[in-house]
Amino acid sequence: MPRCRVRACANLGRGGSPHRRCPPRSDDGDRGQPRRSRPDLPPGRRRGGPPVTETALASPEAAPSAPPLLVASGLSRRFGDRWAVAGVNLRLSAGRSLLLAGHNGAGKTTLLQLLAGLLRPTAGTLTLDRGGRGGPPPRVGLIGHRGGHWQDLGADEHLRIDAHLLGRRFDRAEARALLARVGLDGRDREPVRQFSAGMSKRLSLARLLYQDPEVVLLDEPYGKLDHDGTALMDGVVDELVARGKALVMATHLVSHVAHRLHSGLVLDGGEMRWVGPASGVPAILAKESE
Repeated sequence: MPRCRVRACANLGRGGSPHRRCPPRSDDGDRGQPRRSRPDLPPGRRRGGPPVTETALASPEAAPSAPPLLVASGLSRRFGDRWAVAGVNLRLSAGRSLLLAGHNGAGKTTLLQLLAGLLRPTAGTLTLDRGGRGGPPPRVGLIGHRGGHWQDLGADEHLRIDAHLLGRRFDRAEARALLARVGLDGRDREPVRQFSAGMSKRLSLARLLYQDPEVVLLDEPYGKLDHDGTALMDGVVDELVARGKALVMATHLVSHVAHRLHSGLVLDGGEMRWVGPASGVPAILAKESE
């Protein structure tokens, strides 16, 4: 299966794994919901704008040098009568990074969940591809607001489970070295329910590094981290991009990360408000706040 394509349905499992087939869908794209009439189009399309085409996609690369790993076209998600994400277009290649910004409720988390395959789009398409090189779709890793950890298990047990799910041999020495890197040395067997919020975030980072996905999605990655944790996250972000990962980060700390990332996308009410260099995002948000 050379690529995984989502068209108003869930073709992606957790972590970017392809399902064997698309599940049945109702007209509104929600599994198991009663069949209803076709929903209204997202706000951007209702205004009568031109249809989305390949050349109209907002690219976070001024001059793309490689085929994209991820392409979203008209990606939209509706909850009831409200469009949380409406008509978002983007493409991202290996080694490129995107700063996703916007005020509370702008749609950042919903968009990341769509890109991760955790939500089904109501409209639009999402394509994950290895640039025509064949093989399975690129794997996706997400650090979200919730750690998604098993509260009664230790950090090393989480990495053991991740190794099993990835079909890898678990190496305890490797796991301990990774946990030490993120500041959890000596706490590897302590139940996660005893972790502070910052320690839980560090475990999320360790699991992301262990899983080594090609597409990295970060939702407020600096939240709950102390000064040392912030410096750790800075270094990991730089490392991931240098290693050729496609990275999308949603954060309110735009001034802190703008110089680390390549491009920026500002959302407003779920719609694309501005696309340009990441360095321009702080000024755009400051202007909107005036």
